[in-house]
Amino acid sequence: MNSVIEQEISARQAPPTSGVESDLSQILSVQKAAFTAEGAVSAETRIDRINRAIQQLQNYQDAIAEALRQDFGHRSLPHSKLMDVAAGIGPLVHARKHLKHWMRPQKRNTLFPLNLFGARSRIEYQPLGSVGIISPWNFPVNLAFAPLAQVLAAGNRAMIKPSEFTPATSELMQKMIAEAFDPSEIAVITGGPEVGQAFSALPFDHLIFTGATSVARHVMAAAARNLVPVTLELGGKSPVIVGKSADPKMVCDRIMWGKITNAGQICLAPDYCFIPEEQLDGYIAGFKASVAKMLPSLLHNDDYTSIINQRHYDRLQHYLADAVEKGATLVEINPASESFINQPFHKIPPTLILNTSDDMLVMQEEIFGPIMPVKTYRQFDDAIHYVNQKPRPLGLYYFGSDAKEERAILDRTTSGGVTINDVIMHVAQEDLPFGGVGNSGMGCYHGFDGFKTFSHTKSVYRQSKLDLAGMTGMTPPFNEKTRKTIQQMLKG
Repeated sequence: MNSVIEQEISARQAPPTSGVESDLSQILSVQKAAFTAEGAVSAETRIDRINRAIQQLQNYQDAIAEALRQDFGHRSLPHSKLMDVAAGIGPLVHARKHLKHWMRPQKRNTLFPLNLFGARSRIEYQPLGSVGIISPWNFPVNLAFAPLAQVLAAGNRAMIKPSEFTPATSELMQKMIAEAFDPSEIAVITGGPEVGQAFSALPFDHLIFTGATSVARHVMAAAARNLVPVTLELGGKSPVIVGKSADPKMVCDRIMWGKITNAGQICLAPDYCFIPEEQLDGYIAGFKASVAKMLPSLLHNDDYTSIINQRHYDRLQHYLADAVEKGATLVEINPASESFINQPFHKIPPTLILNTSDDMLVMQEEIFGPIMPVKTYRQFDDAIHYVNQKPRPLGLYYFGSDAKEERAILDRTTSGGVTINDVIMHVAQEDLPFGGVGNSGMGCYHGFDGFKTFSHTKSVYRQSKLDLAGMTGMTPPFNEKTRKTIQQMLKG
């Protein structure tokens, strides 16, 4: 480490309040000092860092899948390679392809008549410095490397705090990053709640958190003490509204794919759905057929993921018991009629909940599991009205071919994003910004929008060599030129 960086570290460090905070502060100080010493971050440097991240994901794909299997108790190896490894590489490849274009200064209009005399305006995207990334347990690799793609493309350094609920995967990520990156570039921090609290209180240049809304409130409060800007990706109860014009088989196949993938442990998983009242029986049969086609058995099926741990398994079982106690009807979809008592996993069969009411926990809390409340409507507007009475969700899904219904969904509801005739898939479009609104999040990332999120948009104005202020009467003593300039400006 050169003397310039050592001096910067010495100047930046504050007296530690605990061992954890001291260790984390030292890493951040190293990164900030290295960032300052580096100066302008070239496209070649950014591409090199992205390439190293891609290479590590490729090299460790089998180990990642195995670590996730251990952390979940059971998780499909191909599923992990697809949804965590490959889905983590995609944003990195996209950023590598486009970052040179993203980095270009952009011309902006200059105020008339200054532009006529040679004055010019532009914006430049400047790296922020060091960005904190707090990733969740449901897709711990994907949701660390996807934001990292734009963090690196923007020329930043990063500290990553993965979830304590996936310790094997977190330790592997720490090893992967340490092999390919100096801690002054990227560092992975492991540990429990104490470490997480200290991490969120660091004076980052930006912090992105993916997780529960309840935790986000604490993260945002901690970041606010240092005026750290935050991006929050939170989730919520993402509804599905099925129109009468929808193709029932397509609806059932795609909704249940979204509900059984990762056993519904996805921030964008369909959380409840609205079905036309007269079509309910047909859709129940269709949901059963779709699950049976994809998963003829569940208990020992390698393709069906376990709930992450006992705590979340018990939470979901409590939701089901609460719903039954308050009058709901459960429709368990168990194609092979297997017994899940005394199982070696935490698996729960996909379960439909009928006759729901708003006092049920399953209609109040984000489910994050293979449970699907099914509601009915008589008038399409009733479904829209219901959605609008609830906190704004991360995703909203409409199935149907009715242009007026589709337009009503887009115009009269507010959500982080919308997928039409499918679920979840808007998150896979790297050129679309991804984020929530209200309780489902704040800010966005992915693609160029993520590059902008993790950049400082610097305004640059170049004045003409001419004395434009004097020519327009903007300097004392004010005179006739001043009066004419004011009249011109007041015309609007």
